[in-house]
Amino acid sequence: MNISFIGYGEAAFEMSKGLKQVGVKAIVAYDHMINDPNFQTILYERARKASVDLSESIKDTVKSADVLFVAVPADKAAEVSLVVKDYLPDGVLYVDVSASTPSTQKTIATNLSETVLFVDASMLGPLTKYQHRVPMLVSGNGADSFISYMSNYGMNITKVSDKPGDASSIKLIRSIFMKGLATISFETFEIARELNVEDYVLASLSETIENSSLEDTINQLITGTSIHAERRTKELEGSIEMLDSLNINSTLSNAIREKLMFVTEQNLKEQFNGERPKDWVTVIDTMKQKQGS
Repeated sequence: MNISFIGYGEAAFEMSKGLKQVGVKAIVAYDHMINDPNFQTILYERARKASVDLSESIKDTVKSADVLFVAVPADKAAEVSLVVKDYLPDGVLYVDVSASTPSTQKTIATNLSETVLFVDASMLGPLTKYQHRVPMLVSGNGADSFISYMSNYGMNITKVSDKPGDASSIKLIRSIFMKGLATISFETFEIARELNVEDYVLASLSETIENSSLEDTINQLITGTSIHAERRTKELEGSIEMLDSLNINSTLSNAIREKLMFVTEQNLKEQFNGERPKDWVTVIDTMKQKQGS
């Protein structure tokens, strides 16, 4: 099997290194920075460590591939598909791991010929830890073939659907939660540290979160907020005042206040007669119905 990479940043490097270690013999990579003196050394060093051949020709990199991983910045993914489409051999698996939007993934699939098998692939973990075994969600008309080819090499692949864009949508939705959690943690622990109460805050959060499954926690948070959004808006205003008084950036807390105000405006407390609804799905579906009416 011949595996090629377009783009040889950290993700491609880690994946290729792992694939080499499990017996893939022919791996070639191309990066448009290969002749840039500021990047050339690091590219060749990566290739040496992974035992991967570097190519100076994108055409040569593509034309011999059985599986082509496109690991470029998201804003370049569609452009790359147009550049390489005439060089792609029939039956090649075109695997885009660029973390671009669902609409971009659909555009890429449209750009390619019908003889190319397209895979929209979302990697859901650190490549430095998992390498080629990173959990991966895939969709597109090449999803089944990709799983058939690459599961033999220990890749952890789950099919979502045959539609390009579905796998990417999951990653971007997940990103809202993970990046939101990361950034609100900054705001929370900046002020906790400033007031020397971080140990108490961490212990309290741990007790609340660690004693339940994630699904139970989500149910608790969303159903509770649906009927207490107005009160929680007022409570959060005190938190914002405290942050501002200490000159600590309160961007996230202000954004949360706006969302709480939006939830309040949906009159969910009245809709649910002041009682917690069954689960988070009930809340979200009710909000959607109210906004559509």
